[in-house]
Amino acid sequence: MEYMKEKIEKLKNIIQAEGIIFSNQQKIIGPSGNEESWIFDLRNVFLKPEALELIADVFWKIFKDKYPFQVGGQEISAIPLISAIILKSQQEKMPISGFIIRKSRKPHGLQKIIEGQVTDEKIILVDDLINGGRALDKQAKILADIGKKADALFTLINFRGMENIDRLKKNHMELTSLFTLDDFDLLLERSNIKIFKRPFREMWRFNGPEPCYFHRVPKSTPCLDGDKIFFGADDGFFYALRQADGMESWKFKVGYSANGKSIFSSPAIYEDTVYFGSYDGNVYALNKDSGKLKWKYMDADYIGSSPALAPDLGMLFIGLEFGLFAKKGGIAALDLKNGKKIWTHIVQNYIHCSPAYCPERKFVAISCNDSFTYLFDAKNGKLRWKFQAGGPTKASLVFDLKRNLLIFGSFDKNLYALDISTGKIRGKFEVSEAINSTPKIQGDDVYFTSLDKNIYSINLETGKLNWRFLTGGRVFSSPEIIENRLVVGSNDGGVYELNMQSGQLESYFQTTERITNKIVYNPETKRYFVLTYANEIYCLTKNADDKTD
Repeated sequence: MEYMKEKIEKLKNIIQAEGIIFSNQQKIIGPSGNEESWIFDLRNVFLKPEALELIADVFWKIFKDKYPFQVGGQEISAIPLISAIILKSQQEKMPISGFIIRKSRKPHGLQKIIEGQVTDEKIILVDDLINGGRALDKQAKILADIGKKADALFTLINFRGMENIDRLKKNHMELTSLFTLDDFDLLLERSNIKIFKRPFREMWRFNGPEPCYFHRVPKSTPCLDGDKIFFGADDGFFYALRQADGMESWKFKVGYSANGKSIFSSPAIYEDTVYFGSYDGNVYALNKDSGKLKWKYMDADYIGSSPALAPDLGMLFIGLEFGLFAKKGGIAALDLKNGKKIWTHIVQNYIHCSPAYCPERKFVAISCNDSFTYLFDAKNGKLRWKFQAGGPTKASLVFDLKRNLLIFGSFDKNLYALDISTGKIRGKFEVSEAINSTPKIQGDDVYFTSLDKNIYSINLETGKLNWRFLTGGRVFSSPEIIENRLVVGSNDGGVYELNMQSGQLESYFQTTERITNKIVYNPETKRYFVLTYANEIYCLTKNADDKTD
């Protein structure tokens, strides 16, 4: 016991000297974007041989009696810990194996999310610290997908004492931590990090075959009718699943598409027909009950854009792509009943953006990869104006008729508000990375996301920031308002439900893959549908009795 105390004390002294940075030494920015007074920098500790040797010695003193087992953990912090523990196992004459869980799946090569082999031995996860527990939730989800469960977690620092111990006990997992914040005379300042009960409950899950992990972008956001969910997948099929249980109602095969792109277009429904585009270059209209083809428009080479429907005009608008040097993109207006072309406008670059239709003004807007945004008379395709931003816009746009604005985000890192009548800038808000999502307007506020990992709320009257919320990954997912909450997916695989006024996290659900599309909701059944970029559909419901701590 004295031997253990001595080693733990030595490790504590190293962490105290090398692993804690204070604001008088260096500027520290916390998850909320605000400055904080201290932070642990344990990677600095893990690169010292003395510290790694001490950690491995202590680990083996604690867990030796539990042999045989295996160790695993999430990159980056777990990598040196796992390596040190495995090397020590040779000295102990108790060899073990290890595995690394990636934060996100490797997009090329073998496309693994777990590196190394997970065996049938007991699993001990290792990490530098445990705080809110989101990283642990994701590891548990990934292991569950391969039929495995962790038995224990070993960390250096437990931020929340008994809260985390009790939380892991509920999940039948033992927590062993060497230190708490009290050992370093530190107080927890990150009040925005909460530990949650699980208000979301998974009802069913659909795993689409042959997902393409290379394209880490928004794909085919599902749409719903009364009892089915419709979406396109990487395997070249357009699916209709039953909302009740996720079972296939029908599927429709599209044509050949190159480079791993098939159906990125998000479908839209009008009456008994579902409409969508495909990278085979066609626009399809299918009977939504049977999946039978009603018509297809075949003029383009590729279509990644999603249709915007104008039932009042009997028209559909969609972006086009071509493989020709002088003809690369455009917008088409098609007849809803037969798919015949009513008008087109050709541009000199690709269009990935989806059109936005304004029925009150009979305008349609679309943006192009050449950085231009165009506004047309929807009936005849007459160009009213065009505006050039500093980069392409790939997501769709929204009309704010109260303020006569057209609002959209750009890859030049700006959210633009243009005057609908003139195309002139009325306002813009700059963030730190590209915006590849469609804004959502509610009252006097606009909500949008960015590849800088943040969700933003801006007041449209003042142009000032109301709040921002930092997720654990880049955010392509467009925000949606569900039951008076803002719900957004992130590349970290998390579904975030935020208070719209304060931006505070109110509930959370963890998936294993990136979420790049908008969350879809059926208000009648109160079910949430979450699409991951791996063509998975999660059907979630909420436990009404669960509340945040």
